[in-house]
Amino acid sequence: MKKPFLSLAVAALMLGACTQPATHAPLAIPQDKDMEQKIESILRGMTLEEKVGQMTQLTIDVVGKGTSTFHTIIPMEFDEALLDTVIRKYKIGSILNTPGSTPQTREEWTYIISTLQQAAIQETGIPIIYGVDQIHGTTYTRGGTLFPQNINMGATFNRALAREGGEISAYETRAGNIPWTFAPVIDLGRDARWPRMWETFGEDVYLVQEMGRETVVGFQGGNGATVDKNHVAACLKHYMGYGAPFSGKDRTPSYISEQDMRERHFAPFLEAIRAGALSVMVNSGMNNGMPFHANYQYMTQWLKEDLNWDGVIVTDWADINNLYSRDKIAATKKEAIKIAINAGVDMSMDPYSWDFCILLKQLVEEGEVKTSRIDDAVRRVLRMKFRLGLFDNPHWDIAEYPEFASQAYAQAATRAAEESMTLLKNLDNILPLAKEKRVLITGPNANAMRCLNGGWSYTWQGHRADEYAGEYNTILEAFANKAGTQHIVYEPGITYKERGAYWEENTPEIAKAVAAARSVDVVIACIGENSYCETPGNLNDLTLSRNQTELVKALAATGKPIVLVLNEGRPRIIDEIVPLAKAIVHIYLPGNYGGDALANVIYGDANPSGKLPYTYPRYVNSLITYDYKPCENQDRMEGAYDYDAVVSVQWAFGYGLSYTTFQYSNLTVDKSSFTANDEMTFTIDVKNVGAVAGKESVLLFVSDLVASLTPDVRRLRAFDKVELAPGETKTVTLKVKGSDLAFVGYDGKWVLEAGDFNVQVGSQMLKLNCPVAHKWETANR
Repeated sequence: MKKPFLSLAVAALMLGACTQPATHAPLAIPQDKDMEQKIESILRGMTLEEKVGQMTQLTIDVVGKGTSTFHTIIPMEFDEALLDTVIRKYKIGSILNTPGSTPQTREEWTYIISTLQQAAIQETGIPIIYGVDQIHGTTYTRGGTLFPQNINMGATFNRALAREGGEISAYETRAGNIPWTFAPVIDLGRDARWPRMWETFGEDVYLVQEMGRETVVGFQGGNGATVDKNHVAACLKHYMGYGAPFSGKDRTPSYISEQDMRERHFAPFLEAIRAGALSVMVNSGMNNGMPFHANYQYMTQWLKEDLNWDGVIVTDWADINNLYSRDKIAATKKEAIKIAINAGVDMSMDPYSWDFCILLKQLVEEGEVKTSRIDDAVRRVLRMKFRLGLFDNPHWDIAEYPEFASQAYAQAATRAAEESMTLLKNLDNILPLAKEKRVLITGPNANAMRCLNGGWSYTWQGHRADEYAGEYNTILEAFANKAGTQHIVYEPGITYKERGAYWEENTPEIAKAVAAARSVDVVIACIGENSYCETPGNLNDLTLSRNQTELVKALAATGKPIVLVLNEGRPRIIDEIVPLAKAIVHIYLPGNYGGDALANVIYGDANPSGKLPYTYPRYVNSLITYDYKPCENQDRMEGAYDYDAVVSVQWAFGYGLSYTTFQYSNLTVDKSSFTANDEMTFTIDVKNVGAVAGKESVLLFVSDLVASLTPDVRRLRAFDKVELAPGETKTVTLKVKGSDLAFVGYDGKWVLEAGDFNVQVGSQMLKLNCPVAHKWETANR
C-alpha cells in the first residue's frame, strides 16, 4: 500500500498528540511539538506490517551483490526481486553495512542509498535509515579521513580533539549519504586481554565519559533535538559492561555487581544520553546469566524510564537470534523476539532474514507483544528519522560537501595521532634522533598500513588496509621521507602471514635484521600486533609473540641502541625486553597518518604528550586497573600466613613522558570542606622547566580514605591539557562537584559519606573533608 508522506504530514496538523515516557525526569532530548504531531499522524495511518518493518534492520547484501575489487567502477548490483521483497513486501525501515565487505566511494554510496530511499518512499512514504560502523573516521568511505582509534584519542586526554574528530567523521560520513554511525564505543576497557580494548577510550570511567560525550557532540552537532546536514546520529555501544568479560574473550559472560554496573559501566552512557545521543546498541553478551538483550531493567527502566530518553535501542548483529541459538533462554526465534522486544529493544539488526517481521507480527496478533510496545518502538524510529531531516531530504548531492578529504582534515588527524603517542622510556635522552643518524627500521609492523589502522579500517578485520590506503605512509615510508632514504635501512626480521590469522607469522629471518643492525647507529623495532576485530581477535596468551621477543633480544645483543615502537590494540606483555630498550614509544593504532606522526615524534618535530589510558601489565597473571582496592596492594602480613597480593605493573594509568620537564606547584582549593551540593575549584601552577615547548595532561586524583564499602585506592576526577613554551608557567583550573565523590552503596543507592579525602595532582597533595553525608533517593545523581 503506497502512502505518500505529504498527505500524512498535512493530516498531522489536525492532531495534537505528543507522547512522552511516563516519568518525572525531564526529557533527555528536547522534543518538538510539531514533529511529535507528525509522528503520531504517521503512526495512526500505519498497518502492523509497516510498523514491524520499521523495527527491522537488514544488511545491504540481502538486496544485492557488492563489488569486491579495489579498481572497480561498477556500482552495486541490486536484485530487483529481493529489493521488492525487502522494501515493498516487508517494508523494512533500516539497512546497514557495506556491500560485499568492501568500502565504497561517495558516488557509490549515493547510488546505493538513493536507490533504497526512492523505493521506500514510493512504498510507504517513510525513508529508510542507513547505518554504518564509521568507527575512527570514515571507515567504509573510500578516500575519507581515518583518525586514530579511540584508544589513541583517550591517550591524548584532549576533549577538543575528540570533538573535532567526531565533527569531521560526521561531515565525511554525511558526504556519502549515510546519516547514522554505529559509534562511539563507550565501553570501559577493563581487561587487557579483551580484543576490543582499542575501540574504547581506556579503562577509567571519567576519561571514557568525557571523551565519549565530546565525540557524541561532535557527531550530532548539538543536543540531539535536530541534526543538520553536516552531522549524523550517534549510536552508543555496547550497552553496557561489554569491556569486562570474565574470560577476557569477546562476547563471553561478565559478572558485574549492580553497584559496579551503576557506578562505572552505566556512567558513560548516562553522560552521553544527557548530551543528546539518539541511539544505543546493546551488549552482545550477558551479565550474571542474563543476556543484555533480554534485560528489561537495563534497557527500559535504567535507560528509557529513569532518563526519560526517547531514542532508539538497536540490537547488535543477530543478537536476538543468539537468545535461543547460543544463550538458551528461548526455545525458538519467535520466543527470543518476544523476550527482546518486551525487554525494550526497538530495532532488530537481524541481519539476513525478514522472518523477524513475520514472527513479530504473529506475536502482536497473539497478544504476546502489546501494540503499545510496538507503537513506542516505531515512534522512536520515526523520531530519529525526523530529527535527521530524512523526511525532507532522504538523500543529497555529494557536491554539498566540498571539504571531504581536505588537507585541513588530514592535519587534524595527524595532530590527534601525534598527541596520542606515549613516550614510556627515554634513557639518556636518546630521543629525539638527529636526522643524520643511520637507522634500521625492523619488525613486522614497520611497513604495513594494516597495523597502523587496526580493525574497522576499510573492512571489518582491517586486513585490506594496504590495498585501500596505499597513498598514505607506513612507518618505513614516513621515516624515509623525513630523514632521507640514505639514512634508512629496512630489514623486518619478522613478517605477518598475509592470508593467515592475525597472530600468524612467517618463518623468522632474524639473522638478516641482525646483520643489517651492524651498519647503523640506532635500531627502531616496530613490534606489536596485526589487525583484528571482535571475536577473531581473541587470544590465549597476552605475551608478545616469541618470534618478536627473540628479534629484539638478538638486536640488543649487537650493542646498538634499541628504540621499541609498540603498535598494538591492547597491551601485550613485554617485560622480558623492556630492559633491553633505550626508548619505548607506544603508538597504539594511530590511523593513516600514524607513520607521519611517529616520524615527527622520533625526530623531534612533535613533542610526545600522550598518557596511558589504561594500566600496562607486567605479567599475564597480574592484570589490574589503576582504581583497585587497597587489599590488592598489600605488603606481606605478619605472622605465620603469607598473603602476598602486591601487584606489579609495567606502567601506570596516566603515565607518559615528554621531551621536556613539567614542574607542579601551589595546589589550592576554594573549599576544603564541602557538601554534596558544592563545586570545588582547584588551581595548580604548571611550569615547563625544559628547553622545548610541550603539552601536559594535568590529572586530578581523589582518594576516599574510609567508606562503608571498601573504597578504590584513587579515582580520576578531573583533567585538562595545557601547552607551555620553555620557561612558561600557567595556572590550570580544575572543577570537581561534591557529588562526584559519591559512590553506589551496597543498597544500590548513591551516597556521599562524611569523612576525609586526599587529592593529588602530580606531586602536589591536599586534604578535603565532607562533614555531612548525603544519600540520593533517585536512581542517578
